[in-house]
Amino acid sequence: MILEFSREVAKARAEGKPIVALESTIITHGMPYPQNLEMAREVEEIIRQEGATPATIAVMNGKIHIGLDAEHLEKLAKTPDAAKLSRADVAVALVTGITGATTVAATMIAASLANIPVFATGGIGGVHRGATQSFDISADLTELAETPVTVVAAGAKAILDVPKTLEVLETKGVAVITYGQNDFPAFWSRKSGLPSPLRLDNPKDIAKAHIMRAKLGLPGGQLVANPIPQASEISRETLAPSIEQALREAEDQSIAAKAVTPFLLSRIFELTNGASLTANIALVKNNARLAAQIALAHHELSIAEAQAAP
Repeated sequence: MILEFSREVAKARAEGKPIVALESTIITHGMPYPQNLEMAREVEEIIRQEGATPATIAVMNGKIHIGLDAEHLEKLAKTPDAAKLSRADVAVALVTGITGATTVAATMIAASLANIPVFATGGIGGVHRGATQSFDISADLTELAETPVTVVAAGAKAILDVPKTLEVLETKGVAVITYGQNDFPAFWSRKSGLPSPLRLDNPKDIAKAHIMRAKLGLPGGQLVANPIPQASEISRETLAPSIEQALREAEDQSIAAKAVTPFLLSRIFELTNGASLTANIALVKNNARLAAQIALAHHELSIAEAQAAP
């Protein structure tokens, strides 16, 4: 078996309880130790408090782990050289037995294999600035168009070309739903200045839309853009100089491909004196809470439909 379920997740599956998938690159590539471990534990606990079961996903010892017990979670948080795995990398990582953290794309694949319909993350990857020359476009966008998982994120990462990211998502037929407001959020900031393609105001409607896509035979999932809590946000105007400086430094140092996002996030952390990390943790927790609520609604709707079926 390729999938290895933690005891907690296996129990939830046996009892038919809702589960929320969580990625692991935010642990290995998004935050330093020990904040990454503290954040991971706190996010999992939020999901439990909402009545769902957390399933942090990673590749370890030739298996896709669906849920990490305490020992595996701490081991991952302390692995500085963990590979960053996307769709292209998962098969080789499994064959070679390396330890790898899953990106949005890889987590969606694993969640779908494990029949987990809802996934919480920080922000999705997308079209990088300067992509007309570099062609640097995240596999997350293609995965959203192909894999039937609802992804709850605080929009696209603010380091990206957000307008082009939205254009690609539209072209690929991905439902982009902003929760509770008309303006598409931009990760650390509640507003990007761009109108959201769609808006829904409660978890049940988001779950209904997920189920309806399946009934229509539409491929792919949904992106639920959940604005960072107002008390924790950093305005676009405040962030812009730090983002621009980090982008210039990445270009000057010829940093490219998978190394770009970790470098930019780390540099912005330094330039904002840690404010970006505080905001990042707040938005991840906020996304976990909403994802758990959607998972519960999806679970209840699925049971009701099964009972109503002839």
